[in-house]
Amino acid sequence: MFKPCTIAVEAGQIVTVMGPSGSGKSSLLAFASGTLGPAFDVQGRIEIDREDITGLAPENRRLGLLFQDDLLFPHMSVAENLAFGLPSSLRGRDRADAVEKALEEAELIGMGKRDPATLSGGQRARVSLMRTLLSGPRALLLDEPFGRLDQDLRERVRRFVFAHAKRRNLPTLLVTHDPDDAAAAGGPIFKLEQP
Repeated sequence: MFKPCTIAVEAGQIVTVMGPSGSGKSSLLAFASGTLGPAFDVQGRIEIDREDITGLAPENRRLGLLFQDDLLFPHMSVAENLAFGLPSSLRGRDRADAVEKALEEAELIGMGKRDPATLSGGQRARVSLMRTLLSGPRALLLDEPFGRLDQDLRERVRRFVFAHAKRRNLPTLLVTHDPDDAAAAGGPIFKLEQP
């Protein structure tokens, strides 16, 4: 059993959740995203802009998720991976323009036709973030997204992710073990304890 908690995240704010393994950090994100397994008995609700989204299917919550692994589709080019995040209602030239703009923001101009496997770790992380942002999320959930990057790359990707989240005024919930991640996020830190 976990202690009851309330976490509020303002628009453009990054709230960091920290705690030892087994304290419920990933379960908290799974509850927020609607992917928590049926073995868990949870009471509470998730709200965005005062709208209760707890009963919505994961795909209808409009939450962007970033994990340690970039989860790019290996059978798609970089541009196709980015286009996957776009709503199906966006077509033709508008769709192509959105992908080109995302490549520019990710500092990957001219790399749209490349195989994701040919990109560096930092480039892959930027594509993953841009694909998530192209889906138009109302909030971001970050589950140890920098955990597999070396220190120098971690700092650069972290700055990139946080800057884009703040620029889009997205409420962001970050789960991490790294105090440097929390310090860079610059927002409140919420500590979970072992039950």
